[in-house]
Amino acid sequence: MPKKIPMRQCIGCGEMKEKKSLVRIIRSPEGAISLDRTGRANGRGAYLCGDVRCLRLAEKKKALNRAFGMAIPPEIYRELEAAFGDGADAGNGTRTGKEASDAG
Repeated sequence: MPKKIPMRQCIGCGEMKEKKSLVRIIRSPEGAISLDRTGRANGRGAYLCGDVRCLRLAEKKKALNRAFGMAIPPEIYRELEAAFGDGADAGNGTRTGKEASDAG
């Protein structure tokens, strides 16, 4: 019997895809929203295609707000958008959000 492949739905486009092909966004127990590249971080998760268009669609539909049960500020979407870009060119040295403000 073939091994079952876990499937998840993208909250942006609504398409069902293999779990490992999607990007997981989490709300930690402290309430922080971040990208979970490992898929194993502790917290409530929501899945998106690795496409910025799906992130923008999720923002328009307020899908993350529903998934996490809280209002997500626009700055979080901008940070996630930048992080999506960083994933494509891993190691380009670009810092976002708190990291950039700490660097001064």
